[in-house]
Amino acid sequence: MSWVVRFLRRTVVLISVIVMTGCVGPISSPPDKIAQALNMGAAEAPGEYVIGATDEISVSVWRNPDLSITVPVRPDGMISVPLVGDVRASGKTPERLADDIEAILDEYIREPQVSVVVTSMNSHEYTDRVRVTGAVEQPMSMAHRSGMTVLDMVLSAGGINPFAAPNNAMLYRVVDNEVVAIPVKLGDILNNGDIRTNYSLRAGDILTVPERGF
Repeated sequence: MSWVVRFLRRTVVLISVIVMTGCVGPISSPPDKIAQALNMGAAEAPGEYVIGATDEISVSVWRNPDLSITVPVRPDGMISVPLVGDVRASGKTPERLADDIEAILDEYIREPQVSVVVTSMNSHEYTDRVRVTGAVEQPMSMAHRSGMTVLDMVLSAGGINPFAAPNNAMLYRVVDNEVVAIPVKLGDILNNGDIRTNYSLRAGDILTVPERGF
């Protein structure tokens, strides 16, 4: 099963949990689960970029401009390179792909030096996003950026609307295929400058701001 399919399945589960909890009021996860989710968010550094289908990559062969091309990764995960032919790109880092192309070109030219640069990261368009829903001025999905926090996402969404119950906000994060619900005291952040729950975000996080009861 590809990582894309796994991500989509986890996203469906995450949205289902949010819909169900929205009907009965937000319910937070056990403290140990919350601690695990927050520690992962703080400690886990971004890994090496892995090429995926629909990415656009530039292959440069030193002193051989005729072999240098910029191509999209096909849906089957392959690219076509002069002299090399079809080579699998999907699932590899740029460095690994460059090594594989060098190994094949070594049969045709002396000491080939290949560099691979990802010029468009289309395959990560949805997996590397964060989302805010509920009682904000503009519910939205936005690209995740290093250092982004709960407050950054809420301000990008135009802030909360007049019907919000900000201290009942909940941050949902998938950990080991389990959805963890993390309470966020958004009202304390916005009104009192209490940033203890202004958590750093990870790609895939969803923040929900419920409406207050009337």
